[in-house]
Amino acid sequence: MTAQPTTLLSVQNISKSFGGVKAVKGVSFDLPRGQLLALLGPTAPANPPP
Repeated sequence: MTAQPTTLLSVQNISKSFGGVKAVKGVSFDLPRGQLLALLGPTAPANPPP
């Protein structure tokens, strides 16, 4: 029997708005232990660190 991965983070039905623009609506996901997840937006490359 193989052990099931432990959920490290569970996100359900999140939304994010900037002004009147909905950037994310109704997003849900589970992040199991040992996995990486990155969410990138369209302006990420346009805003380098100072």
